[in-house]
Amino acid sequence: MGRPPGRQDPADWVLDPFAAAERAQLPILVGDAADAVEQIIGEGLLAAQQRFHAPRA
Repeated sequence: MGRPPGRQDPADWVLDPFAAAERAQLPILVGDAADAVEQIIGEGLLAAQQRFHAPRA
């Protein structure tokens, strides 16, 4: 997400509509989120955290 530019209020930055490039990534992100929820249910929070928050090679 990053930091807001200049002195913009962080709430306004977070709640801004998605840019075109961000909208293009949404299907991938939603799929990853669904996979994470399934792993949390099936294998627990720690396993999901280790998979989805590990540095990417």
